[in-house]
Amino acid sequence: MPHTVLLAEDDRAIRNALERALTLEGYQVMAVADGVEALAQAHRNRPDVLVLDVMMPGIDGLQVCRVLRAEGDRTPVLMLTALVETADRIAGLDAGADDYVVKPFDVEEVFARLRALLRRTSPVSVGTTPAAEAPKPVPERFLDAAGIRMDPQARRAWRGPRELELTRTEFELLELLLRNAGIVLDHSTIYDRIWGYDFGPGSKNLAVYVGYLRRKLDEPGAPPLIHTVRGVGYVLRED
Repeated sequence: MPHTVLLAEDDRAIRNALERALTLEGYQVMAVADGVEALAQAHRNRPDVLVLDVMMPGIDGLQVCRVLRAEGDRTPVLMLTALVETADRIAGLDAGADDYVVKPFDVEEVFARLRALLRRTSPVSVGTTPAAEAPKPVPERFLDAAGIRMDPQARRAWRGPRELELTRTEFELLELLLRNAGIVLDHSTIYDRIWGYDFGPGSKNLAVYVGYLRRKLDEPGAPPLIHTVRGVGYVLRED
């Protein structure tokens, strides 16, 4: 079955062009012109992924994302935005978005980011043994390092007694760092493991997510946990 995409974009030319491109790529597309329609459509027919323009009249993309997350809907969200400041990106992540593309964008980049989001939410790939017939490995329960405790199954994490409120991407980034605590992970490795695609040296995507994760992890008077190794990447350790 093709993946379903709910596309919300108020610019008719962009909406029509992206709808055609996604359809040709094999997606089933539900295209709407504003946030009100997006919420109504998401409630009627839950998609596999949402592509939301940030700036829409009435209810904008950020508000749509906040409403869905408040309802417990964890469907992946890719934001389309003409805003390039770090504060604007953080606002999107804070609203619950999983990734973003800055306008004007290359449609191939949109495809790559959608594939990465869908890989992270698809339990069984095409051509594999159905989940009901596949052997079930015994999962590990908890990860512990540098004062962080994580339950990957329940997708919960704590620093000391404090539970962390993390988005999907933040959780997966922290899990990757936690599983490799004390090891410096280079930018390319992190991009490949989290997004499935290296967006190149000019991308600030990883730096934005690391910064946002630091804000949720760090505590007054306590040592920082995520360290930057300049020119290489990042490492989780307790100094």
